Order: sequence, then structure tokens, then C-alpha cells
Amino acid sequence: MGERIERDALGEVRVPEDALYGAETVRAVGNFRITGRPPRTAVVRALAQIKEAAAGANAKVGALDTEIADAIVQAARDVAEGKHADQFLVDRYQAGAGTSLHMNVNEVIANLAEELLGGRRGEHKRVHPNDHVNMAQSSNDVFPTATRVAVLAESGKLLAALDQLAEAFDGRAEAFARVVKSGRTHLQDAVPITLGQEMAAYAAMIRRARDRVDETGRTRVARLPLAGTATGTGFGAPDGYREEVIPRLAELTGLPLVTADDLIEAVRNHGDLGEYGAALKAAAVAVGQVTDDLRLLSMGPRTGLAEIRLPEVQPGSSMMPGKVNPSIPEMVNMVCMRVSGAEHTVALAVAGGQLDMNVMTPVIADELLEAIDLLAAASRTLAEKCVSGIEADEERCKEYAEASLGLATALRPALGYAGAADVAVEAYRSNRTLKEVVREKKLLPEDQVDEVLEPVRYT
Repeated sequence: MGERIERDALGEVRVPEDALYGAETVRAVGNFRITGRPPRTAVVRALAQIKEAAAGANAKVGALDTEIADAIVQAARDVAEGKHADQFLVDRYQAGAGTSLHMNVNEVIANLAEELLGGRRGEHKRVHPNDHVNMAQSSNDVFPTATRVAVLAESGKLLAALDQLAEAFDGRAEAFARVVKSGRTHLQDAVPITLGQEMAAYAAMIRRARDRVDETGRTRVARLPLAGTATGTGFGAPDGYREEVIPRLAELTGLPLVTADDLIEAVRNHGDLGEYGAALKAAAVAVGQVTDDLRLLSMGPRTGLAEIRLPEVQPGSSMMPGKVNPSIPEMVNMVCMRVSGAEHTVALAVAGGQLDMNVMTPVIADELLEAIDLLAAASRTLAEKCVSGIEADEERCKEYAEASLGLATALRPALGYAGAADVAVEAYRSNRTLKEVVREKKLLPEDQVDEVLEPVRYT
């Protein structure tokens, strides 16, 4: 492969002759061999959309030649559509503020635009990565903006997955509406409940978590630092650019983007992304709590609760024949733990911002997008391969409900708290049901015993 020689602020760099990227990308690839994974598509797409919006805004206010702006717009659209994905090589762990990936995008778009105007890649006679593609911009306002745009764009799949999961629980709630069972508090017998009511509660938990993620995104993450340039003062941006660039970006992305009221604060403080990470963690906690319950309720099949049966998706043991485990909920629990860890990383990165900007944005972007991807995939899988196929063991549920000492609460109106407690203790110690003790001691008229101690009455 041939090479071309390019120069940056540190001197000459050899660049593959047919590469759309340039000197700064080559240096970054050599410096940051960390994960071996290319940048996330969502971030590259968001950066390209910012470049298109900025070129249009700069041309509108008279700061950028319209022919150059049109070429940048076309090149940026190609990048946003994923046409040159192999040209983005910078590792996800890179120089602070995302400068390396930002310049990778600037270089690719500049070379594409140069070729559109009849030049050759690497020449930069008409279109320069910094002077034109990056006009009125800094990594300090662009990369945090790209992070927010990418997070909001990708959040749609998570919201849809959580909706799907909640709907799956709705279906089970309807199917199990009349399946009465023992409630359990402190993991001990409690007053009756229906399995349908428990499933409906799971649906409500998921929806509340989903709405928190959505609201945090729309009201916090959508607030952009773009046009603040290096420190939030807007230094280097022409008059009118700030008013033009955000509406253009909002139209391009279809997202509810707004300019931050205080650009200096927005450039230095990524607390809103920390809040979004917390909302993701809260969603993971809710999903994890639900899957913990599914594992408990399905425990058995002979020696546990076994009130529900989960779909059998694969053999569960390399040693014990016939064993089937709750594999899907187990996987989901692991994902929820990973998402919770991502929130902690984001919080540390937000706190790691110093003085007039935060250099930790790349890890914030990577962790939030990883959490979105994982939780969305796990929620869809849980809905499709587990929840939608849950079956109830109605006889076992009924047996537990009638045997539950929590039903002693139904005796309080007639016997008082202390009297009902005496019945419960004696039933437990003598291994009998509440009905047997009540009948033996004639504590209620015979024709009322079955009615008073009928579990379904109290659900």
C-alpha cells in the first residue's frame, strides 16, 4: 500500500495513500491500543450530524463559503449513513475530551468534501479539517453534544424494549387474574394475593423505570453545550451561529434538542449525563428485582416454591441429567449488574471534570451506550423467551394460599390481634391449618369458617 505524507502540529506523519482519515487519526491509532474496538457507530453518526448542522449554520451567517459548506454537508451525510465506517479507527479509550475521534471525523469529512470539489484526499486545498469542517467548534462542546445526541438516539430502542417487557407482564397478569396464592413479606407467609396482581405490579415497576429514563433524556440530556466552543464563552463562533446550529441539529436528528441556558456551565458540567446514568441504573435495578422474583417463584421443581413454570430454553447442568435452570433470568440479572456498574463509572467520570471542561467524556459516552444496548437486548430477551411463556401451577398456588399463616389476619375482627396470633402459632407448632385449629376450638360458627378463611376474599 502506498503512503502520503501529511503534517500536523507535531510534524510529518505517514498516512495510507487511500485513507480518508489523516495525520491525527494515525497518531491516535498508534497511541491508543486499548480495547481493539472501533468507535461506536452512534457517536460517529452524531458527530457527522453536528458537522452538517455546523456547516449549514456557518454558511447561513456568512462565515463559510456556500460551495464548501455544501460539500461538507454532503460528506457529513454520507458518514452519518455509515458509508465509510471502516475509516473510523480510534479506540474507545483515547485522549481526553474525545479529541482523537473528533479529528478522525473532521479528517474524513474534509477529504470527502475535498474530492467532491475536485481535489485529492490529503491535499486540503479547498477544505481543511480544522478551518472549515470544525469552524466555530471545539472538541469541548462538540463531543459532549455528540454524546447526548447519540444517547438520545439510541435510547429509543431501550424504551421500546421496556415497553415490550411491561406488555408481556400485562399479558401474564390477565392470564393469572384468578390464581390466588400466598403473599410473602420478609420471605414469610403474608396475606393472600393473586399471581395476576403480582404480574401487574411487575409491569408497573418496569413502566415507572422506563418513564424515568425517558423523562431524564428529554428534560436533561437534550440540553446541549454546542456553540460554547472551548470553555463555553463561544469564542471563535460567528454572530448568529448559536441561534442557527441547534435548530438545524434538532431537525436533522428528529430529537428534542435545545441550547443550554448557560454554555459555560454546560461545557464543564456533565451532571445531566450522570443523572441519565442513574436513571439507567434505576431501570436495571427494577428489572433485576423482577427477575430475582421470577427465579424464586419458579424455584424447584420439587423442593422449592414452584408456583410458576418458566419456559425451558436449555439443559441446566453438565452433571445432573434433566436439570433445567432459569437461564434467561440469570442472564438478565448479570446484565443488570453490569449496567449498575456503568452508572458508577459515569458518576466518577462526571466528578472527574476539572476547571473549565470535562476530559472524561469518551468513557461517559461508551458506558451509557453500552448500558443502553445491554439493557435493551436483555429486556427484549426476557419478554420474548421467558415472561410471555410463564405458566402457573394453580393447584400449588391454591395450596400455599390456604396453608398460609398470613390468613390469620382474617380472624382479627372476630378474635382480635392476640387471639388470631394464638391460632397462628398453634397451627404452626402443630403442623395444622388455621381452619383445623379454628374448628377444633370452635372459635367461629361452623358455617362461617370456610367463608372467613377463603383466601380469594382478601385479594
